[in-house]
Parts: sequence; C-alpha cells; structure tokens
Amino acid sequence: MAGFSWFTLVKYGGVLIAAIIVGNWFLAEVKKNNRKQQPWYKPYLSVPGLIILAAIGLPLIYFLIERLL
Repeated sequence: MAGFSWFTLVKYGGVLIAAIIVGNWFLAEVKKNNRKQQPWYKPYLSVPGLIILAAIGLPLIYFLIERLL
C-alpha cells in the first residue's frame, strides 16, 4: 500500500483519541447545562466548547483570508 507508515497511523490515532476526549468532555458540559436549565449557548463558552469552535472556525478563517489575498 503506497504511503502507509506506522507513524501516520499513530498520528491519526492520536487525533482520533483527542477528538473523542474533547467530544465526551463537551457532552458532559451539555448534560450539566441541561440539568441546571441554563441557556443553550452556555456549553459553547466552556473550555471544550471553545476548542470545538476554534477547530471549526480557524480553517474557515484561513480559507477566507487566502481567498481575499
């Protein structure tokens, strides 16, 4: 198989495990938010919510800047 290496597999595995951890952390914040009956946006202002927003927003911002320049 062309381009296969164990190092690449380890890198992808690490990213997948990090995504699972942040996702579960965010889900715990959402459940805590629902128990306390706080506004829907409150979990997005927590640490895992900001990590997720940055992961979604930074590539979009990069793409827009590259298109404008």
